[in-house]
Amino acid sequence: MSRKVTPEQIDKVLPQTQCGECGYNGCLPYAAALAHDNAAIDLCPPGGVKTLQAIARLVNENPQPYLADMAKKAKPKMLAVIREDECIGCTKCIDACPVDAILGSGKYMHTVIAAECTGCELCVAPCPVDCIDMLVVDDLPEADRVSQADNARMRFNAREQRLGNKSATLKKEHASSAVEPTVADKKVLIEAAVLRAKLKKQQQRGITSG
Repeated sequence: MSRKVTPEQIDKVLPQTQCGECGYNGCLPYAAALAHDNAAIDLCPPGGVKTLQAIARLVNENPQPYLADMAKKAKPKMLAVIREDECIGCTKCIDACPVDAILGSGKYMHTVIAAECTGCELCVAPCPVDCIDMLVVDDLPEADRVSQADNARMRFNAREQRLGNKSATLKKEHASSAVEPTVADKKVLIEAAVLRAKLKKQQQRGITSG
């Protein structure tokens, strides 16, 4: 049964780390699950107790049973830092970052844009040389925190749209390359096959007569 709240309303109180620790592919999918599928309200460690309480208010649920456990598993604000002298430029961290907060290109050193990093940790596991550290940083004032979350949401959505467009283009190109050959194309292929067969017979005759 759906709760009397929209995914967008819930999404506004989520930290926008886009880390997937809740088990969903980003903050908005988790918000949708909270609104429509009665998902648990205590699945966001990066949001901590404050976010838990905000979600509880929106969905009209008592947060008390979850507070102690959330206080234990809550995560501080984190920042990814690349040890640049060890970076091999593999781009795996760039591909993993959900908000495009890493600069670099193939075989060149990468660096994290500190102001854009959400601390999701998704860049750590793919790194083949283990040169990414997660550092605890001071939390932001409320106004700055909200502004950074809004920016992260925008960057995440822009990346999702870009990847979606790229996927659609690749599918279209694949479909175009896999189009059934026309009658003219088939005729050319048949003629080429006949020619190859004739040449092969001529070669065999030459070998036999020799």
